[in-house]
Amino acid sequence: MFELIILGSFVGLLSGFFGIGGGTILVPLLLFLGYETKVAISISVVQMVFSSVYGSYLNNKKGTLDVPMVSTIGIGGFLGGLVSGFITSSFSDTTLELIFLSFCVFALVRLFLKTKEQKEQKELKKTTLFIIGLVLGAISMTIGVGGSLILVPILVGFLYVPLNKAISAGLFFVVFSSIAGVISHLNAGHVDYNSGVIIGLASLLGVYVGIYLKDIVSAVLQRRLIVVFYLLVVMYLSQRIFF
Repeated sequence: MFELIILGSFVGLLSGFFGIGGGTILVPLLLFLGYETKVAISISVVQMVFSSVYGSYLNNKKGTLDVPMVSTIGIGGFLGGLVSGFITSSFSDTTLELIFLSFCVFALVRLFLKTKEQKEQKELKKTTLFIIGLVLGAISMTIGVGGSLILVPILVGFLYVPLNKAISAGLFFVVFSSIAGVISHLNAGHVDYNSGVIIGLASLLGVYVGIYLKDIVSAVLQRRLIVVFYLLVVMYLSQRIFF
């Protein structure tokens, strides 16, 4: 239990600071601790409910959350997340890890290629936002990440949303996708509630600290740290899968 509490606090810190659900780092760490891939994914999904709800509440209080925009994406994410348990059951552990690695590489590339900050934020139709959420919800919950892993680079790189605002949006999206993911994985019989709840509760303190740090550091430093974060995840997964 002590290991799970430390793990939850650390994942919560990263979740609040980077606007991720926590699965991006939690799933690799659980695999390292010896959990099976599908169980690790289900624990990650449970943890994300805790961190995303609390983190979004804090972001909304600070005024960095665009609720109307992300709600449209979130509804699509919820519906997509409902089929994630079935999709997870259809793939082998190695295939799921390869999909996870592909997500991380894509996010890293988009952050490196992001357009200049001074471009005005684009406006998209609600239908487009809904479809983005639907696809991200289905795929991300399949591999135990909240979807912000890809949503944040999309918002920043394609729609020119400021990074701080995009991170808040990414965490709020996870609320929708993770709740649907828990329902779907429960039906598929993957969920380890005990570990998921312990890590989820422990993550709340980390989320608070992470959001506090997010709002006081510079955008340049925040961007460099998130790139380093993705690089570490890609290196670990590549070593695990290919070597």
